Amino acid sequence: MVRTPSGEWRNLHGRRRGKALKPAQKQALADLPGLALHGVRPDENPGRVPLDLAGLAAGRAVWLEIGFGGGEHLVHQAARHPEVLMLGCEPFVNGVAKLLVALRAAAVDNVRLHPGDVRELFDVLPPAGLERVFLLYPDPWPKTRHHARRFVTPQYLEPLARAMAPGAILRIATDIPDYVRQTDAEVPRAGFDDLRPAPEARARPWDDWLPTRYERKALREGRVPAYLEFRRHA
Repeated sequence: MVRTPSGEWRNLHGRRRGKALKPAQKQALADLPGLALHGVRPDENPGRVPLDLAGLAAGRAVWLEIGFGGGEHLVHQAARHPEVLMLGCEPFVNGVAKLLVALRAAAVDNVRLHPGDVRELFDVLPPAGLERVFLLYPDPWPKTRHHARRFVTPQYLEPLARAMAPGAILRIATDIPDYVRQTDAEVPRAGFDDLRPAPEARARPWDDWLPTRYERKALREGRVPAYLEFRRHA
């Protein structure tokens, strides 16, 4: 658990570490301090002073990937868009290590990371600073009693909406029909317009899409991905 700026305790769900890291992953973790977003964790910013996102971006657009998994999509977007500052948030240590290995191989330098809960990042992001956000194959929390832990709930969507600029794009990919249902119910309420309401559009990946390992697993197991896209109200 962590304490929020208001003094309340916040539960952190899910694993933080998996299998033992490979030697290359352990070595790559040495790069993390130079790429980490400082001032995000409550213990290093007890007053929760907002990040100087404009200074960090230095005139670049800022995109965020929430829960980047192994990082393949984040690295792909960073390499494809050097004019963008890519932020990545992931609490799972093994995923962070995989991303750092991939960043070394790709030699991209427009990425900054928060290896923790995205709600900590929301606490210090300035309003309307994000121009694109990716939520790709989020934890589906399939049990009904756990649906409140899903990202597509007000506890996440409301601070996300505040952090996104008018007209900013939110992309969500999932292979869970009930997650699509909940997304369609909750995301518009948070201040977004659906840009892909038609089933045929949702079945088509984006032009710059890079399949992830989660998607390949879903396809192997016979699940059908949906590619959803929303725009923040102007």
